[in-house]
Formats: sequence, C-alpha cells, structure tokens
Amino acid sequence: QMQLVESGGGSVQPGGSLSLSCAASGVSLNGYAIAWFRQAPGKEREAVSYINSRGGNTDYVESVKGRFTISRDNDKNMVYLQMNSLKPEDPAVYYCAARFLSYGRPWTLSHAYDYWGQGTQVTVSS
Repeated sequence: QMQLVESGGGSVQPGGSLSLSCAASGVSLNGYAIAWFRQAPGKEREAVSYINSRGGNTDYVESVKGRFTISRDNDKNMVYLQMNSLKPEDPAVYYCAARFLSYGRPWTLSHAYDYWGQGTQVTVSS
C-alpha cells in the first residue's frame, strides 16, 4: 500500500512562489505516474499537472502553463511541484495522486488514480 504525503504549502503574496513536495512510502514510485490536483472551497477537484513514471513526459492545465513545473526523483521517492507567479485564483488544497496503469484514461480524471495524499493548503493573499 502506497502512502503519499504532501508538504510545502503556505501563504504567499500574489506573484510569489511555493514549492510543493509529495513523498511516497510503502511502495516505490517507480512505474507510477503522478499528478497534482487542487480543490478550492466550493469547487470540484481539478487536475493541475502530470508526470509519467520515468519523468520524460509532463503536462499541465492551461491555467498553470508557464508558471508551474512538475518534476520527480524516483531514487528519493519524491515528486515536486514548483509554483511561480502565483495568482489569486491558485489558492486551494493541493493533492498528489499516483496511478500504475492508465487504462487509456486521461490524466486529468481524478478517479483514474489509485493513491492520494491528504493535501497541503496553498493560500495567495496580499
């Protein structure tokens, strides 16, 4: 059973940066694709970014392209999300999620993932 723990959330001003981490334990991340999702109060959980199992393929939703960067270190069982130029629309609880097989499902579908972390809060406020 894989456990995922997010960290790095906090409060920043608009235009600021945060670096989120997702630590996996129990099972090696090798072979697992990872995505970051976020959920703001009163809104549905939405996909943010994706990285395949080897790190060679990444994707982002349009709203974060050019601002967020996803990366991973399989040796350390870690995945990261560097968030720059944070905007007032970015605050949410950010979750990392892992899946072993896609079964052809788009990476943006939350139900396509096998394991989830508890989330870390990101606040953007002046």
